[in-house]
Amino acid sequence: MPALRAKHLLASLVAVLLAATASALVWTHDAQADHPAPRPDLSFLSADLSDAALDRDLRSLDPAAQTLARQMDPVRHVRLAGRPVGWAVYDLDKVPSLNLRDTPSLSEARTINALIPAAVAANPPAEPFVLRASAADRAQAMHCLAQAVYFEAGREPADGQAAVAQTVLNRLRHPDYPKSVCGVVYQGASLKTGCQFSFTCDGSLNRGLLPSAWTQAEGVAQRALNGYVMAAVGEATHYHADYVQPYWSPSLVKITQIGAHIFYRWTGPWGEPSAFTGRYAGHEAHLSPAILTEGDSRVARPGVMPAARGLMDDAHTFTIADASSPGGV
Repeated sequence: MPALRAKHLLASLVAVLLAATASALVWTHDAQADHPAPRPDLSFLSADLSDAALDRDLRSLDPAAQTLARQMDPVRHVRLAGRPVGWAVYDLDKVPSLNLRDTPSLSEARTINALIPAAVAANPPAEPFVLRASAADRAQAMHCLAQAVYFEAGREPADGQAAVAQTVLNRLRHPDYPKSVCGVVYQGASLKTGCQFSFTCDGSLNRGLLPSAWTQAEGVAQRALNGYVMAAVGEATHYHADYVQPYWSPSLVKITQIGAHIFYRWTGPWGEPSAFTGRYAGHEAHLSPAILTEGDSRVARPGVMPAARGLMDDAHTFTIADASSPGGV
């Protein structure tokens, strides 16, 4: 640090002299153009760059020049006053810890999630989605969407249920997801972990349904498939409960929180309305093995722009679990 301070102070002293000389040059040009311009006199500077020598050089200046030199000395600048020793050094071996466990508790997760600000950028609503399909496809699409609403948001307020339905339809219209309602809902369902909607792989479908809540979920699904738009979530393609803190949430754009769910969209152009060009493909009851065994590639591999997905491969029949029917299928 002494050598660094010497360098800074020496530079400030020279700068003061050059500034003074420049002022003299201007005055000479205006008032005494026929006389030779003065040259800066640096003879007072010693070859010794120790603190003592530099202080001695500084004291040899007139009071105005001393004041100017001190103001230009970064080490002595008033803005640095009061900073703790070592403020300019970042030691990677002593990174501060937040004292959190690998898996935050419910209250810790809520605290962390609340600290992530929602985007201030415009949040345009999604385009209305009106399902035009055969009677069989429509019935199956409504059933899958109602399942998502019931199991994911059955205890949420009406807006929270509509927001989950909107997220499913946003995925359907996005190139990165299957092109049927059931394909979106059951993506990754044959995996033990990694399914896109947890109820499809955590055993929830084996539980009985509460009739009144199921009827309400069907109503939410029907309205969404008839073009209702839940504007508050915009083009959201992701959400999670506020009592968990998934690793992927900081990599997406936080939109808003409705009830217990926090909603996100992709970053950049992939999350803009112009990206949602996917077209409904139908064939609700036929899901390819790729859909059933595939997670969300953009979350698994951030920054990768995948090819559009749909029912392009050989399709195979997959029986979708239905806990409301006899036998559970």
